[in-house]
Amino acid sequence: MYQKDVIIKNENGLHARPASQFIQMASKFKSNIKVIVGDRNINAKSILALLSAGIKHNSKITISAVGEDEREAVEELVKFIETCEE
Repeated sequence: MYQKDVIIKNENGLHARPASQFIQMASKFKSNIKVIVGDRNINAKSILALLSAGIKHNSKITISAVGEDEREAVEELVKFIETCEE
């Protein structure tokens, strides 16, 4: 398992467009990827699960992955969250 914390910098949080882009990015990896928000473990490849979490600006999330490409998956998704400004 590999995981990293990241703060949501997008003023609108992880709303529809960035969530969709996040899902597309997560889906290209073979690893099982989760977004941890508080005590919730969310499937990072499910748009409904991600949107229903209501992840807002300045929220701290943890991106966690288990599998053969876990490190690459987490690093790429963290980078996306850190640079997403839409």
